[in-house]
Amino acid sequence: MTVDRIIQAGKEVIRIEAEAVSNLINSINRQFAKAVDVIYRSKGRVVFSGMGKSGLIARKIVATMNSTGTAAIYLHPTDALHGDLGMVRKDDVVILISKSGETEEIVNLLPMFKRLKVILIAMTANPKSSLAVTCDILLNIAVKEEACPHDLAPTASTTATLVLGDALSVALLQKNGFTEEDFAFLHPGGSLGKRLSLKISEIMKKGDNIPIVEEQAPIKDAILEITSKRLGATCVVNQKGILKGVITDGDLRRLLEKSLSINGFKAKDIMSPDPKVLDQDYLASFALQQMENYKITSLIIINKKKKPIGMIHLHDLINLGLRQR
Repeated sequence: MTVDRIIQAGKEVIRIEAEAVSNLINSINRQFAKAVDVIYRSKGRVVFSGMGKSGLIARKIVATMNSTGTAAIYLHPTDALHGDLGMVRKDDVVILISKSGETEEIVNLLPMFKRLKVILIAMTANPKSSLAVTCDILLNIAVKEEACPHDLAPTASTTATLVLGDALSVALLQKNGFTEEDFAFLHPGGSLGKRLSLKISEIMKKGDNIPIVEEQAPIKDAILEITSKRLGATCVVNQKGILKGVITDGDLRRLLEKSLSINGFKAKDIMSPDPKVLDQDYLASFALQQMENYKITSLIIINKKKKPIGMIHLHDLINLGLRQR
């Protein structure tokens, strides 16, 4: 098989599957709307089941629904026939996937589901099949042809099923009013979850870890504080502990460029007044945005009395996986 033939074969697969997805728009109809409404009103979960490739697609749709606020589980048809049917409750909605609509394991489950009086949704390419005529709602996943040249291996049909599952998930997401914050709550370990939920108070340096010197402190003390606390800066406060300024390692370098001796200088002499500050209740992502806007590497966190209660460094945020949108 020549390179040109390989490229042609690959493009043909993409063409067939793209056409299958495009034609799927005809399945977004009143039956689709009914399926979304039934799931939305249900007090239970969405139970998916399918054999072979259909089962793999079902698992992916389950994962998408769970991550977007719709509780879903996968039930293997064979396991269901040997005890796992007990996980299905009367308030659940069951979605059965079978291209032919005659998959033996799926068809054998139909009487059991009917006995449980659950609402059944069929995802099949055959509207006259046992599955289609038995279920309450039909979602048609028919495709003109499979990408497999022998029209045997499920390719375009599984793609169409997956896309229709995504359509269900997103429609439910919108109907449920699912927000970015909700998504973050379900994905606390991801960068998006951190960006939308992690507060400054949860990650800032506190207590003895905050670099602080008084206005009258000699520069040597400021250097020691910056070096020991490893935040690249130190807060400068008055005798009442109120923030008056900040000294960064950059301020120290500029001082040394001007004077060979630092004796006689006090913290107040080289500090930058009115440093950038934030409240501890802001999101960590906002702190990152502020640092990038002002081109600084640290922020001081103050309370209502304008006293430093924390400090946060750019590297801490980056190490947590936070990034700008």
